Amino acid sequence: MTYRQIFSTVREAAERLGAIIEHSFDGIYITDSHANTILINHAYEDITGLRKKDVIGKNMSSLVQNKIISTSGSLRVIQTKKPVTLQQQFKTGKEALITSSPIFDEEGRLVMVVTNVRDLTEIYSLKEAIQKKDDDLERFRLKLEHLSAPLNEEEIIFNDDTSLGALLLANRVAPMDTTVLLLGETGVGKEVMARYIYQHSLRSKNSFIKVNCGAIPESLIESELFGYESGAFTGASRSGKIGLFELANKGTLFLDEIGELPKDMQVKLLRALQEQEIMRVGGTKPIKIDIRIIAATNRSLKDMVKSGQFREDLYYRLTVFPVSIPPLRSRKKDITPLAISFLTKLNQKYNFNKYFTDISIQLLNEYKWPGNIRELKNIVERAIIISSGNEITPEDLHLFQQTKPIIIVKEKPEEPRPVPAIPAELPDDLNQALASIEYDYLVRAYNQYGNVRDAAQAIGITASTFVRKRKKYEDTKRN
Repeated sequence: MTYRQIFSTVREAAERLGAIIEHSFDGIYITDSHANTILINHAYEDITGLRKKDVIGKNMSSLVQNKIISTSGSLRVIQTKKPVTLQQQFKTGKEALITSSPIFDEEGRLVMVVTNVRDLTEIYSLKEAIQKKDDDLERFRLKLEHLSAPLNEEEIIFNDDTSLGALLLANRVAPMDTTVLLLGETGVGKEVMARYIYQHSLRSKNSFIKVNCGAIPESLIESELFGYESGAFTGASRSGKIGLFELANKGTLFLDEIGELPKDMQVKLLRALQEQEIMRVGGTKPIKIDIRIIAATNRSLKDMVKSGQFREDLYYRLTVFPVSIPPLRSRKKDITPLAISFLTKLNQKYNFNKYFTDISIQLLNEYKWPGNIRELKNIVERAIIISSGNEITPEDLHLFQQTKPIIIVKEKPEEPRPVPAIPAELPDDLNQALASIEYDYLVRAYNQYGNVRDAAQAIGITASTFVRKRKKYEDTKRN
C-alpha cells in the first residue's frame, strides 16, 4: 500500500470516527493528558449550553477556576488514572452527569481523557413526574387516613333552646372563612359540629382533615403537621413527606384538643394562621397554604393563658368566633331524640326492631350524663346488645363494673328515709284507704329523690312497678 493510500485510509477512518462522535446522542468531551480541551461534539453543546469557542484549547483548571464548569472529571482522572462519574453544573444553569475515562498508549502512558456527558434535564423531569405521582398517591393515602366519615344530618339534633343557640352561631359562621373555636366538655359533639360547619361552608367540596393534637407524640407533631424534606432527620423518607396542613390545602383543618398542643408548636401554628404559610422540617422555602381552621378543646384556654401553658396571642387568634356546645344534662329536650336516633341506626344495622319502654325513656332523661352524647350512644348500643326481647327495659340500661351498676342507680343515703304519716281521716273502704296511702308514699318519695329509680329503691319496689302504680292511681284520680 502506498503512502497516499495509507493516508487516504487514515483520513477516511478519522472522518468516520469524527462523524460517529458528532452524531453521538451523549455529549463527548476530550482532553489531552494535560487537561487541555481538544474536542467536543454538537450534543455536548446542546446539553450544556456551552459553545466550542468557550472551551476548545482551554485547560480544565481555568474553566473550573472561572466557574464555567463546576468541577472537572478530566482533572480527577489525570490524578487517579481511574474512571470517575460525577455531576456537573455549568455557567448556563444546566446540569449534567458525566463519566470521564482514561485512554492509555501501548506503554501505559495516559494520552487523553474521554468524557461522556448525559443530560440531567430529562432525568430530572422524569424524576419530578414520578415524584408528583408519588406525592399524589401519598396525599390520597393520607386523605383516606385522616378524612372523617361524612356527616349524617340526623346526627345534628338540636331541639333544646340551649343547643339551638350553638347551632344558630354555627350556621352564621359556616359560609365564612373565619377561624372557629368549639368549646365544650368531652363527648358533647364538637367533631360533629365541626363537620357540620365544614359541610355548610364554601370549602365543602374540598378536604376535611381532622388532627387530634393530643394523640400525636410531641417529637413527631411538627413533621406530622408541616411535613419534612428529604433527609431532614434520621429515619425520614428519602422523598420527604407532605404535612397535614398541605394535605388540607383549599379545605378545612380541624385541630381537636388544641389545648394539648406543645408550647413550641403554638408559635409555629400562630405563624401558619397569620401568614398562611408553613415551613417543612429541614426546608428552606416557605410553602403557601389556603386553609380554614376549626379548633376544639374541652379545657379552659383562658385559664391556660393565665398559667402560662398557652400563648396569649394564639388564644386571641383562635377565639375570633367561639362556639360553646352545652353539655347533654343541660339539653333535656335533646336526650330522647338522640337516644331514639342511635337506636334506629342500630336497628337498621343489625335488622332489629327494638324500642325503649316509657320508664326507660324517663330514666334516660333523669340521668345527669357526665359523659355526654358519647356516653348516651355507648349506653344505647350496650342496651340493644344485652336486651333479650324487643323491649329495652331499665335493667338493660345498666352498665356494670365488677358486677355493680355504676350509672342510673345512686348510692343509698346513710340517713334513714322519713315515712309519710297515715292520714287522720280514712275512707270507709279499706282498699281505697290503702291505695291513698300507697299513692302518698309514691308522691313523697319521688318529690324527695327527684327520679323514679331512687324513689322506687327507697320504698322497696322496682322502678317499673313504681311507674305502673303511680300511673294507675293518677288515672283513677282523673276518672
